Amino acid sequence: MARKPADAPDLTLGIVGAGAMGRGIAQVAAMGGVQVLIHDTRPGAAREAHDFVVGMLSRAVEKGRMTGSEAEAAMTRITPADGLAALAPSDVVVEAIVEDIDVKAALFAELEALVTPECILTSNTSSLSITRIAGHCARPERIAGFHFFNPVPLMPLVEVIAGVRTDPEVIEALMALGRRMGRSPVRVADAPGFLVNQVGRGYTLEAAHLVSEGVADFFTVDRIMREAAGFRMGPFELIDLTALDVTHPASLAIYGESYHEPRYRPSVMMGQRMQAGLLGRKTGEGHYRYENGRQVVPEEAAVPAYTGGRFWIDPALPEAAAALAQVVTEAGGTLDQGASPQADSILLVTPLGVDASAVAVSRGLDAARVVAVDPLFAFRGRRSLMGTPATRPEILTTTQAMLAADGTPASVLGDSPGFVAQRILATIINIAAQVATHRVATPADIDRAVRLGLNYPQGPLAWADAIGPARVMSILEGMMRATGDPRYRPDPWLRRRAQLGLSMLHEETRPG
Repeated sequence: MARKPADAPDLTLGIVGAGAMGRGIAQVAAMGGVQVLIHDTRPGAAREAHDFVVGMLSRAVEKGRMTGSEAEAAMTRITPADGLAALAPSDVVVEAIVEDIDVKAALFAELEALVTPECILTSNTSSLSITRIAGHCARPERIAGFHFFNPVPLMPLVEVIAGVRTDPEVIEALMALGRRMGRSPVRVADAPGFLVNQVGRGYTLEAAHLVSEGVADFFTVDRIMREAAGFRMGPFELIDLTALDVTHPASLAIYGESYHEPRYRPSVMMGQRMQAGLLGRKTGEGHYRYENGRQVVPEEAAVPAYTGGRFWIDPALPEAAAALAQVVTEAGGTLDQGASPQADSILLVTPLGVDASAVAVSRGLDAARVVAVDPLFAFRGRRSLMGTPATRPEILTTTQAMLAADGTPASVLGDSPGFVAQRILATIINIAAQVATHRVATPADIDRAVRLGLNYPQGPLAWADAIGPARVMSILEGMMRATGDPRYRPDPWLRRRAQLGLSMLHEETRPG
């Protein structure tokens, strides 16, 4: 018997698991004209899921997002299934149950005994290996990943994941089914964390590492990433939303499955906070406190008024030096334009991937007067500054006051190669390059998936093009030299593009 095409009017999707993900998948499938059978081991859960989706469809009609007849038709396509055997007529099954490989393996064994040989069996797992799941099955060629994002009706992305033995026709069928369900499918090869969850580690893990190192507190990191880099949520706000007992175990899994790739090294601090029960919104306290569901944000300390000062600016990055000189003059500061600074000038430097201490030593500057200012975003949004361990407190205070004189917030950090934004963005980009190196997805799909799945301001590879691949390389190499940590080693795929002056979105022809 031939496999039923994805656009067949009588195509039936079986769903195992009637929780938030199962309900969401049922809703978008029914809206796409697919017949849905939904099952859960908890008595009454499938009926509750049916009623929930009916309510969501009714609400969509009230808000004018669909017509009454469209909603009624979708409602009739969803059937609660009493017992797993009721899924036997399914053309495709997606499991959305607990993230436990043994539990999933047992379920797939049951399903294989029930469904037809042509039925495609898929997992909505966010982190477990599809190849490993398929290894427990009699017919691994029909096993694939079909990873939706929560909340499913609002998140347009679905990752279609091929295990090592998955039949290419299965992937094509799921790509078509994803489009029918109103999703934007991305073809992904099996890898730890697949695509989106790999790249997402760069945002949360690097943020956690730099807080652990005393560079900044949670709130400062979040402010910088929102106001300077343009993210909708800071990394610690995001962790609180998704819950630390989801984020940290996923990080551990990806680290383990990648054979301890340093770029995915988990944070000790995350593990400790999870053990302490500081899980986020759902427990009322995480990196922030939550009162009646509302985030409580500590008030930022006021910056002193600027009362004047003389500033010498390191000319090593001419464009950054010119932009910083404009900030100084507009604040009413005095520019020291000598080739060598005067004895009472504050010494401003604009390093990429290097800390203030290293710049002071390499330039032969008086470390007690050196302040580094992050040039990555041309001093827009929120400004970041850091001194050396020897920088005098009044020097830091005067510089912060000058940088904030026009109303732009300015955050003082501990001395660190890469500040905050440089470190986090370079890490995200480097992991995305690694994803491309391993052919997990094409460059264009990497960017599309990250935009749709993580709501980043832009895709990581397009971001690298905007910053400049050579500058990203400079940041990574500087951090690697300063720390000796292999998690900052530049990916060869990124290095080649930086050396050749190619766009990070350039598609290359590869053997095989």
